[in-house]
Amino acid sequence: MNNKNIGLIGCGAMGSALGKGFVKKVGIDPSKVYLYDVNKERMHTLANELNVVATENLSELVPHCQHIFIAVKPQDIEGLLYSMREMITRDQIFTSVAAGITINFIESCLSYESKVIRLMPNTPCLVGEGTIAISAGEHVTDEEKDEVEQLLKPLGLTIRLPEDLMDAATGLSGTGPAYVFLFIETMIDAGVAVGIRRDVATEMVIQNIIGSARMMQENDKHPAELRNTVTSPSGTTASALHVLEESGFRSCLLKSVIEATRRAKELRRG
Repeated sequence: MNNKNIGLIGCGAMGSALGKGFVKKVGIDPSKVYLYDVNKERMHTLANELNVVATENLSELVPHCQHIFIAVKPQDIEGLLYSMREMITRDQIFTSVAAGITINFIESCLSYESKVIRLMPNTPCLVGEGTIAISAGEHVTDEEKDEVEQLLKPLGLTIRLPEDLMDAATGLSGTGPAYVFLFIETMIDAGVAVGIRRDVATEMVIQNIIGSARMMQENDKHPAELRNTVTSPSGTTASALHVLEESGFRSCLLKSVIEATRRAKELRRG
């Protein structure tokens, strides 16, 4: 892997997270990482931070890189792909984080024999604790999938899914942090409502989330079992859970994921 050049097109939040992961955590030689972004100031800022290669046009990047990561907005990807079409070779691997853009669409813009991987990351990738759903086109070998997963490892958990589940991954995982942040925000407000200072409530709620998630990670118990361990008969937890059930907490969350999945399918291109 270390002898292969990596191209990164798009230096926004996710593109920057990828670049930093490649250099600072995977240990890729900075001289083998090439950047391109229409926003030159943003590109040079990242290039200077990582000591990687900034390019002024795609012709300085595309022909020289084995792995090319595409981190541009979905509405910009078609023009980008067509502008790259005459520069590509059959052995290159194109990995896209553009939401809703299918493998088939990318292949149609480049070449139907192109090696294409599609990702659905979420925002915790920015702190190395993300979830990344991965779907690969038919021309990508198992060894090549492994290579890409190794590059993504610093960003969090990688999970391979068939492409027909990528919309579901969007609804559950891509959108998921927003559900968690809303829950945290509401819990903090509730703490303030019962008399706890906001900064203290914030610390307590965040630690609750971290601790509960760690308990799930470190044993194979169903979440219902863990919930039951803190639910005494006629106790405070039982009373609180009764209100949540009565208010439709479960059904509301289920409907939210289903609706986000439906919307992802609606926005899908290709």
